[in-house]
Amino acid sequence: MEYVHVEQNFETVDASQIFSRAADMKAGGYRLGQMCGVVLDDETYEIIYTFDKDHQLFNLKIDIPIDAEVESITKIYWPAFIYENEIQDLFGVKFNHSELDYGGTFFKVAEPTPWKPKK
Repeated sequence: MEYVHVEQNFETVDASQIFSRAADMKAGGYRLGQMCGVVLDDETYEIIYTFDKDHQLFNLKIDIPIDAEVESITKIYWPAFIYENEIQDLFGVKFNHSELDYGGTFFKVAEPTPWKPKK
């Protein structure tokens, strides 16, 4: 089996732009591959949105304060509700205008928002 290296592109955007940038990706024929949240430090999260078109990946990154709210992209990519609810349950990030918001009960976890830094 031959290994093929695929370079990924990352673009950091302001959180206020994520909805319009996701709409651009959809219009460009990209599918949503995944979303993930990461704790950068005690005050900041990074959310990465990965899109795929013809096996080429493109990533949009936003850095947000721990208690910030983010616009949902479920109106553009319906399956994003899974990722958004997971990030909400684990980190406490609120996604505004979600098409399907479980309100922090998507997963059964031992403690609320277990990956949110404790202050």
